[in-house]
Amino acid sequence: MSGESNLLGDYVRARRELVTPEQAGIPSVGVRRVPGLRREEVAMLAGISADYYLRLEQGRDRNPSAQVLESLARVLRLDDDATAYLLRLGEGHPRRRRRRPRKESVPAGVAKLVATLALPAYVEGRSFDVLAANTQATALSPRLGAGRNRLRDVFLDPAEQALYPDWEDAAQGMVAGFRASVGTDTDDPRFIELVGELSLASPLFSRLWARHDVNTCEGTPKHLDHPQVGELWLNRERLGVSGAAGQTLVVLHPDPGTGSAEKLALLASVLPAAT
Repeated sequence: MSGESNLLGDYVRARRELVTPEQAGIPSVGVRRVPGLRREEVAMLAGISADYYLRLEQGRDRNPSAQVLESLARVLRLDDDATAYLLRLGEGHPRRRRRRPRKESVPAGVAKLVATLALPAYVEGRSFDVLAANTQATALSPRLGAGRNRLRDVFLDPAEQALYPDWEDAAQGMVAGFRASVGTDTDDPRFIELVGELSLASPLFSRLWARHDVNTCEGTPKHLDHPQVGELWLNRERLGVSGAAGQTLVVLHPDPGTGSAEKLALLASVLPAAT
């Protein structure tokens, strides 16, 4: 995939273009030919030479110190998730290229747990493939079933998009979470397949991917407009699956005593009809 071989340079360039001179405290005088900050402005604010910063963007220096990366994070206005991602990119560890996709399987005990939970729950792989789900989850959305992919459905399935009143915001958060999940493992065949497919099929995905946003989306409420019960606000908990690297148990739950709790209970009461 073009551009992925220079992850660090691509990332700092993309984030530089999103920071305005006003945000950085630099007077904006005259016509600027580049979006965001100029390379020399980032270098000056980070306390490094313009030539060294240019080498970082071009991929000619891939092992900067943590101090340099933290200075860049400050200038580029990165939050904690994005700063951690930048530091990982700067580690420069060699990766072994995978020839075949890894088959992800859910530990038997976790699969049993998901099936017995009274709340909507599913297991997600590192590329947001749904590996296991209970009937409460598929009652929320038929696309929350084993064998589906959350990214593909949110960007390509109109029925899934209709569940989100703020669809583009939800899509942006999912892309940022996907980049955080994959990290530097961009030679994974599943990653290459998904990004290639969605970049061609969805202009919105292509635009959001170019931003290089990173966010783990932990504790982010989920706002849905369900076709049967209407508006729902659900808390989303993401728990790492022990013994299954990259897998996450996702549980959705309402605040007690709310209208969303009543609607979720109503939906659960008609599960036989939903399945």
